[in-house]
Amino acid sequence: MGKAFINTRYLMAPLLIIITALGLVLGGIYVWTGVALFVIGIVIDTLTIKLHPAGAGMDKNGNSNANANLQNSVMYLMLPIFIALQLIFIYRLYEYTTATELGMMYLFNSIPIEVGITGVELLGATLSTGIFAGIGIIYGHELAHTKGFSFVISRLMMGLSGSAHFCYAHVYNHHLELASEDDPATSPRGRSIYRHFWLSHMGQSKFLYQMEAQRLKRINSPFLSFNNRWIRGYLMSLPTIFLFVWAGGLYGVACLFLIWTVSNFELEALNYMEHYGLIREKGQPIDYHHSWDNDSLFTSWFFIEIGRQADHHDRGETHFWELDNVGAPNPGWGYFTEFVIALVPPVWHAVYKKKLRSWDREFASEGELLIAEKINKKAGY
Repeated sequence: MGKAFINTRYLMAPLLIIITALGLVLGGIYVWTGVALFVIGIVIDTLTIKLHPAGAGMDKNGNSNANANLQNSVMYLMLPIFIALQLIFIYRLYEYTTATELGMMYLFNSIPIEVGITGVELLGATLSTGIFAGIGIIYGHELAHTKGFSFVISRLMMGLSGSAHFCYAHVYNHHLELASEDDPATSPRGRSIYRHFWLSHMGQSKFLYQMEAQRLKRINSPFLSFNNRWIRGYLMSLPTIFLFVWAGGLYGVACLFLIWTVSNFELEALNYMEHYGLIREKGQPIDYHHSWDNDSLFTSWFFIEIGRQADHHDRGETHFWELDNVGAPNPGWGYFTEFVIALVPPVWHAVYKKKLRSWDREFASEGELLIAEKINKKAGY
């Protein structure tokens, strides 16, 4: 497989985000582009379930087939791309709240662009923006495992969705307490994706709040200060809040709430699917069997190998293109397909009762089996 293809296949998500933004620019029915692309993604993911490509791999000289400069540059460029997506949406929101007369203009005397926007179209624009703003998670997540400038970019990227706290909670809580009751991002057996969404989001924010309270106390700094990284994270979201309120007033608040709900729901859906129902004894080392791997073709390329969770949790600072299949438990489908299943809790639980029964039998330690027995009774498993 050529290096050019290996590198360009990881550009799938950026290209689709740009296409979604262009749909907002064109207006009319095209504002639903993001929603349509998401549905198409579900179909493609389902059709390619049985295809499990390798990662980027190495060439004959032992060098990575991935171009590190290209892949890192794309991750940094995603911040201005997401800002542009947000600004284009705000322009459409402003058109709606100012009752801009519907009409048509032509860019370069050839490209038709609809002026003004209807209520139904505003809904489509909001959903499209929320869906692909949520895709920023995969880049914010990747950069959260870095330091310095890159980590700040990660925080700014997550701040666009009101979730800058994720960066600290993910590294200092999730990666240390994975699959235990002290990790809010790991869903216990029996919990629905809807309940997990709220509990995980607030639990991770609570973690950083408490971490900062303890840290600031140690250095004799007041909690209400700019030294507080929990507060600074939410301050990063203020420009977004200001622009939405300025452009749309109460409509802007409603749109922002929906966009942030959709994007953060996607974030917590990934957490839900990556570790659902898995158990680790407190104090025991994190092993490969404490993550579900999802490495089908579309998931691997669209989500830049984030589905190789077991290797990622073993080598947290490893670049996504270097992650491998390490034989972790695998549900056998990609994230898009699994997401649809998770949206219907009775179906999800029926499927995962069987998968977790196999996990208990094939992977769990004696201590994990004892914990599983108690949780299974509580969850009705």
